[in-house]
Amino acid sequence: MRVLLAEDDPRIAGFISKGLTEEGHLVQTVVDGEQALDYALGSNETPFDIIVLDILMPKRDGISVCRELRTRGCHTPVLMLTAMDGLNDRVRGLDSGADDYLVKPFAFPELVARLRALGRRMPITTLSHLLQVGDLVLDTTSHVAQRGGRRIELSPREYHLLEYLMRHAGRPVSRTNILQAIWSFDYDGASNVVDVYVGYLRRKIDQQGEIPLMHTVRGVGYKIAESS
Repeated sequence: MRVLLAEDDPRIAGFISKGLTEEGHLVQTVVDGEQALDYALGSNETPFDIIVLDILMPKRDGISVCRELRTRGCHTPVLMLTAMDGLNDRVRGLDSGADDYLVKPFAFPELVARLRALGRRMPITTLSHLLQVGDLVLDTTSHVAQRGGRRIELSPREYHLLEYLMRHAGRPVSRTNILQAIWSFDYDGASNVVDVYVGYLRRKIDQQGEIPLMHTVRGVGYKIAESS
């Protein structure tokens, strides 16, 4: 699943992001309420399956973010995270439109179980299981990639990078955005890790005799498309 994580505590955000990534999820981390609202409403044109939303954040609190999401027609499941464990606090969170509520500190397996439960509640129409660019098809449920019937073996990081590029098919994405989405700020902007992994994908996807799908956009970053 694609998870939007809104958490301003870097220690907690890193712990959750690392754990969910290891579980096979693609995590986008934001650090304040305005960013959470911006990403959740799709200004970055990246759909999310679940939103994990801290209540106490800079700029806008999670309650107001969740309330505005619902007002503006966003039905993505929301799991609230908070250190406030009073009954009234839980009621406020749920009344704002949240689907579930988890009090800090929490055990990571419980977080994963709650996200799985929320995922089972999502209408099947909200899920995009197959992504396709030309004859390249990625199944986001089984994590299987095929091109022209040829199965492509991917490492977990290669899979997440390919999914991200395919969800932005036809549009160039910067190295910085890729770093934030796939590596969750673990690497600084000077790192060449994006170029290295794009190289891995290019060798696996664009084999001899096939129309190139992986393209370098000079001065910007990369894109996946049927034509450059």
